[in-house]
Amino acid sequence: MKRKICVVTGTRAEYGLLYWLMKEMGSDNELELQLIVTGMHLSPEFGLTYKIIENDFKIDKKIEMLLSSDTSVGISKSMGLAQISFAEAYEDLKPDMLVVLGDRYEVFSAVSTAMIAGIPIAHLHGGETTEGAFDESIRHSITKMSHLHFTATDEYKNRVIQLGEHPDRVFNVGGLGIDNIKKLKLLSKEEFEKSIDFKLNKKNILVTFHPVTLENSTAKDQFGELLDVIDELEDTNIILTKANSDTDGRVINQMIDEYVSNNSDKAVGFTSLGQLRYLSALQWIDAVVGNSSSGLLEAPTFKIATINIGDRQKGRLMADSVINCSSKYKDIKESFEKIYSRDFKKILKETQNPYGNGGASVKIKECIKSFSLEGILKKSFYDIKVTE
Repeated sequence: MKRKICVVTGTRAEYGLLYWLMKEMGSDNELELQLIVTGMHLSPEFGLTYKIIENDFKIDKKIEMLLSSDTSVGISKSMGLAQISFAEAYEDLKPDMLVVLGDRYEVFSAVSTAMIAGIPIAHLHGGETTEGAFDESIRHSITKMSHLHFTATDEYKNRVIQLGEHPDRVFNVGGLGIDNIKKLKLLSKEEFEKSIDFKLNKKNILVTFHPVTLENSTAKDQFGELLDVIDELEDTNIILTKANSDTDGRVINQMIDEYVSNNSDKAVGFTSLGQLRYLSALQWIDAVVGNSSSGLLEAPTFKIATINIGDRQKGRLMADSVINCSSKYKDIKESFEKIYSRDFKKILKETQNPYGNGGASVKIKECIKSFSLEGILKKSFYDIKVTE
């Protein structure tokens, strides 16, 4: 009898990371892939990206949860709505295991419901830290509700064990994003330009900036400082992608629309580039700028710079290609000067991605397929013995 594996996805970035794992599971005769789509995928405001998913996979359930508000009250209400619908979906699908990635509030609702329903949970990319976002607390909470753990580095594996998870259930498989880079046939420069209807310049940057959710209403000021800097760049074109459905995300998205409207000769904006165009862009740009995890997880493989602004990603393992700076104009400007310096270009040539060289999808699939589920729901807290 096939083991039914249910995957939940709520955002474009998360779906891109899960893509090859779902392909692996969908083509395995011993597994039955179930797919629940929720969150931003179902929102017109964020591009109705479920339509892209439908080209690749059968969607078993669509769970509407996003309200029209991006306030803390609106997001909390969205989580409650999601929990109700996930309970009904699991009752209908009856999965043998739930697979989730990351740290977003949609995933928290999916996991907490599965825990109550007695469904074993496999969590991907646990053990990481992002001190500037409430994702930090959500991620570690998901770890404690999960039964199998697939981390991206040994450091993150050790952190999951430090949280009391048994080492026999924690596996370092590397970063899932590397599989996309290795397996996708990326677009040529001409193909990429045609796909975005925009010509590249001598210098080019990709801007992806999200709110720092543990700060109060700082998005407008912080993103404004960044726009002031990039507005002064010479011979540089800018590709901007919009923020997630976090608190104050709409503030950033409105600023992007205004900037592109006023600078159409050198800037273009997208609700979502999609995985192929996003990764293809990394071949032809000089830097990923903002506070997206992609600047840490994928960009180093392309040996390009990352300007990581503010505290949203603080605590993550970072390659030598990453420049950390505050959200102040002066610091951002100095970071741009550094990425084009001769010394930093030498560093880029030698950069190694700390998240591995690919293969995570196959490793995860094989473990999910073979790991015994007998007694898996009962967990004992694994105490690390401290020796003086």
